[in-house]
Amino acid sequence: MKAILCHKVGPLVSFCVLVFSASEKLVGQQRGLEPSGYYDMVSVGDVEISPDGDLVAFTVTRILENENTRRREVWMQVLRGGRPEGKAYRFTDPTADSHSPVWSPDGQLLSFTSNREGDPNTTWFLRVGGPGGEAFHIEGVRGTPVYSRDGQWIAYLASPVTSEGQERDGWVAPDAITNTLDLERFDGRVITSTRYKRDGILTFQKHFSTNVAEEIYLVDADGGTPRRLTELPFDKSGVSWSSNGRVIFFSGDREQNDESNSQLTDDLWAVRINDGAVASITGNPGSETAPTPSPDGTRLVFLSNPERGSELDVMIAEIGSDGSLRAEPENLTSGWDLDPGTPEWTADGTGILFTAGIGGNRQLFRVATSGGPVTQVTTGDRQIVSISLSSRGDMMAYASTDAVSPTELFLARGDGTGETRITDLNDDWLDGLSLVSPERLTWVVGDSVEIEGWLVKPVGYVPGREYPLILKIHGGPHGAYGNTFFPTFHVLSASGFFVLYSNPRGSGSYGHDFKYATRGRWGLMDSEDFLTGVDTALEEYPDIDGTRIGVSGGSYGGFMTNWLSATSDRFSAAVTSRSITNWESWWGTSDAQGLTAYEFYGHPWERRELYRRLSPISYVENVTIPTLIIHSENDYRTPIGDGEQWFMALKKLGVPVEMVRYPRSSHGLSRTGEPWLLVDRLERMRSWFLHWLVEEPFSMTSR
Repeated sequence: MKAILCHKVGPLVSFCVLVFSASEKLVGQQRGLEPSGYYDMVSVGDVEISPDGDLVAFTVTRILENENTRRREVWMQVLRGGRPEGKAYRFTDPTADSHSPVWSPDGQLLSFTSNREGDPNTTWFLRVGGPGGEAFHIEGVRGTPVYSRDGQWIAYLASPVTSEGQERDGWVAPDAITNTLDLERFDGRVITSTRYKRDGILTFQKHFSTNVAEEIYLVDADGGTPRRLTELPFDKSGVSWSSNGRVIFFSGDREQNDESNSQLTDDLWAVRINDGAVASITGNPGSETAPTPSPDGTRLVFLSNPERGSELDVMIAEIGSDGSLRAEPENLTSGWDLDPGTPEWTADGTGILFTAGIGGNRQLFRVATSGGPVTQVTTGDRQIVSISLSSRGDMMAYASTDAVSPTELFLARGDGTGETRITDLNDDWLDGLSLVSPERLTWVVGDSVEIEGWLVKPVGYVPGREYPLILKIHGGPHGAYGNTFFPTFHVLSASGFFVLYSNPRGSGSYGHDFKYATRGRWGLMDSEDFLTGVDTALEEYPDIDGTRIGVSGGSYGGFMTNWLSATSDRFSAAVTSRSITNWESWWGTSDAQGLTAYEFYGHPWERRELYRRLSPISYVENVTIPTLIIHSENDYRTPIGDGEQWFMALKKLGVPVEMVRYPRSSHGLSRTGEPWLLVDRLERMRSWFLHWLVEEPFSMTSR
């Protein structure tokens, strides 16, 4: 028996998918998701609607299996009267990676970023009016363009043009005491800075004092010789023009090269166009970022975070023609405790728009510039990303995903009504798959705290049969699972597993207090959330075999997988990815010491007992369940030494254990890693659980 399941994705429109009943035999091409199915998934992002709302540019990302890489292309959708006309089409060269489209204010030019072979300038332009054309450079533009409101000028961020340096510049710290005998022969590193590695960059970093910060440049929109506006020794972001074209705003941290600084110290800055005078316009404790001037130029909105662990808020302040603040900023979100994204003005200047996670969803919100409650604009069990509004604010385009649908492009009115799905890039692939929609569960822990979770049944589920369960744990810990497409969950479901995932205390998207509830109590508090969730699933779904439960997670989820393996007897197999086992050694090898310095109330020598108490390695002798350890060799966030410690201990204890080391891979392997390695990881996770929970179930009595 077939059924139509509908998800409400807007006030007036629902998105429906065809699914098969649990008892119906899958026939023909209907099948669950295999690991190799990942190669067929297409993603949509970088959405940019043209100023007058007649075109939508967006980035389509495909996986090139044979090349073991991804390729991005800029696509275009024509609109007429607020509705799509015809099918979306590829706009850029399909042989080159292209992304990040930006419209000129008159909608006649579209810029994009593309690393085309042999050309050092990655910023390209195309004239709009046909299906693509010959891409070209604008003389003097070397970075993503930020147009003045009148379209006459382009500002951009770029590194100063300098003569070519030596390949190993900065490999030997300038303040090193030891001598280098022969620079030509020495190809090692001499390190005096803690910032010698950064996750996601496979090579070690040169000394920060030899880095050259990007500066703001200004050039005529028709091209010419660029003028350098800034000369400041720190990174800059959030570049935006004042409406009168006299000032450019940006954010930056003047303390970024002070390694002893543990505070949030980003400020807002303004640079005058006529003479290049630069001044910080905020200086209060905390960080201010994402400056956005009002359409009439009299006010500025921005994000403010007074200190680590405090609430992030949207602030508004009156500004003068020179960009200076004329009054104390007002907090527009003081009574609202979710985390707002980058703020944007409504076209009429009466409201501020921003996205935020709320439970398992990500939606668009609005608050009036005069204050008042924050209201939700978009709805539905889904996550909306990359929202773009037309210059009149009457239309918006965005990418949206839910639990059984990868990202596609959508169009709606500015108030969120009249939603239309524009692309169907994944439909052919999905038509050949049977994907099971998750069912929402909640349970209560602690002092009446509700935890939200979801459960995916096995593909082809037959009531009355017994099935194993896999508990999946997200990273962070301040991340959050939700209504978005997770290939891992569907691969496990297709292999005959129930999959349970949840947002325990410590997760984002549930308010500030919930987010930091586990501070100093990682593992001690959140274990209850996971174990009670398993109990709830067993109670609600009697076909789950309580003797065949696996646990798996990455990063914080890997830490919790290790913790639960060592402190609980509820599980029969584990897969731990990019995990932490020993907080003291992790602190000395990670690129993110500030995490535990805040979460654990100090450095290891200040809170030695707590660091050891919260380390799974302190209880490793209790582990008996078969464990697969997955780690990336270039993971600098949770370095591979932690995985090695766990492997060595389990091996000496006689616990069945395997360790998979992925080369050329960072902390983000499961999301952005090489496709071949990412898919291999899916298969290893699946096959480990199949072996120990299905083919040769690990006996509870053998522990």
